[in-house]
Amino acid sequence: MDMGFGEYLQFVFALIFVLALIALLAVVARRMGFGYRVATRGKRARRLAVVEIISLDPRRRLALIRRDQVEYLVLLGATSDLLLDRAIPTPSDGFGEVLAETVAANNQDVPR
Repeated sequence: MDMGFGEYLQFVFALIFVLALIALLAVVARRMGFGYRVATRGKRARRLAVVEIISLDPRRRLALIRRDQVEYLVLLGATSDLLLDRAIPTPSDGFGEVLAETVAANNQDVPR
């Protein structure tokens, strides 16, 4: 059961290849947005929420944060954070409201 130099070399290259694949999958997952999930606690109403995060480059991200129906635009960097815009009013015509209005309008147009 003696392994030669070639078999050891093959093992080392296979190990490096597998570690490189794991690192590549981690980078792809972070680019796609996985890894920035925030755990929720219970079903009570939340006052603070991360609305959206956009990656600008490998070191900086833009985050839109909502607190009490007011949104803030924050630039997150590797060494510092910067508040770009404060007190942005939350859009009042959300998807749920537009959907409800559309359904109500369609129900009025249907003859019975």
